[in-house]
Amino acid sequence: MPSSRIILAALLGAGLAAGCATKSPPTTAEIRRQSGTLTNVDLSGNWKAAAASGAVADNWLATFADPQLNALVFEAMTNNPDLRVAGTRVEQAAQYVELAKAALRPAVNLAGTGGFKMGGGDLGSALQGILLGASWEPDLWGRMRYDRNAAQAQYASAQADFQFARQSLAATIAKSWFTASETYLQIQITEGMVKSARELVTLAEQRRDVGVGNDQDVALARANLGTFQDAAKQVQLAHSQALRALELLLGRYPAAELQSRQELDALPGPVPAGLPLQMLERRPDLVAAERRVAAAFNRVGEAKAAQLPRITLNASVAAIQSDILQLKSDYENPAAGGGARLVAPIYQGGALKTQVRIRTLEQKQAVAEYAQLALRALGDVENALAASEILAERDQVLQQTVADNQRALDLTETSYRVGKLDLRSVQQQQLGLYSARLTWLRVQSEQLAQRVNLHLALGGSFEPPPPLQASLTSH
Repeated sequence: MPSSRIILAALLGAGLAAGCATKSPPTTAEIRRQSGTLTNVDLSGNWKAAAASGAVADNWLATFADPQLNALVFEAMTNNPDLRVAGTRVEQAAQYVELAKAALRPAVNLAGTGGFKMGGGDLGSALQGILLGASWEPDLWGRMRYDRNAAQAQYASAQADFQFARQSLAATIAKSWFTASETYLQIQITEGMVKSARELVTLAEQRRDVGVGNDQDVALARANLGTFQDAAKQVQLAHSQALRALELLLGRYPAAELQSRQELDALPGPVPAGLPLQMLERRPDLVAAERRVAAAFNRVGEAKAAQLPRITLNASVAAIQSDILQLKSDYENPAAGGGARLVAPIYQGGALKTQVRIRTLEQKQAVAEYAQLALRALGDVENALAASEILAERDQVLQQTVADNQRALDLTETSYRVGKLDLRSVQQQQLGLYSARLTWLRVQSEQLAQRVNLHLALGGSFEPPPPLQASLTSH
């Protein structure tokens, strides 16, 4: 065997056997230790704002028992334009994985040349033939495998981001739906107050006509009516804007034609919130952040491996003939051959070392961003739990406040009819009742919104969990 073939075979064997194994990226626990910030946070205990034991459950959307809300959410999953953009990012990330894998495989090319003689000295027809060539760079130091691993981590990050985008969209749809119901009920309240104010104008005019009232009372009653009529117009605008915002989320034309629910959904029972550490491991946006750390880690390995020599192996087979040129007498047709090319970076102005430092800093940034997001996620849950507790207490207080204001208004109107009180007392009590009813409605709607916020903060999916058998087979 010629010495060149021995060398080629040796290089090929080296490429197959001597490739360095790539290092594994840091685990989630190691990332928390590296962050520094999370080492000062106790993640093993329970939530501080409220006791909410039990494992976090998926399919929270079904707990509201609202078929129309379910239909709207799944319509948005299909038609929402922002979600479609996020979906294309996942598809792009998947193709980058395939691109990185392709670099690890041999490249095969087919080349041909030929022509026909037209007279004269046309060199284009000097040679005719075909060449089949293959080249392959053995990944001796793991540079291309690190690139593939980084692409796979980015793909996993894009998938997790997409899952969180779906959950966020479902949460936004639910809260917008509750807002639409709230503004519809606000319209009913303001229309009731307009009706009462109009009756008060009639009463003031009747009292003036019989001599027990005056023009001032009539003017005050009419001004009061105008205030409530203006409030009614504002609430109608708010309701139409809520419907348009919801229609845009659904991918519909914003025509405010969607029919809202005419009462608020009932607040479901208590939510099991699990433990802080469990939340960090299940929230899709935190999973995405952890995968970005893994991608950055692999980019560091890729940059370090780029400082080492690279070998490219190639082989070819060709068949060539010529009508003009005379080939060497010992030329075998077809002919085959192989070789190797070595490129070893000696000096590049410090660019390769700088690239390693840049990638290392990017990894530190990814770790810091994970810690930042983790702290924010912990705050999301604690705030949602605390808000739920306070809102439940306010709901009870305001329910009694509305009842007391209604009783006080009834007594004040009776006193006004018999002349014991003036019109200002009635108007003041009307405003008090109106304000109390709107505040109570706002709290009831906010309770529903905070329930959704809690589900989203805990990382709960709005969809049912996958069947156990399917989940086991996927692993």
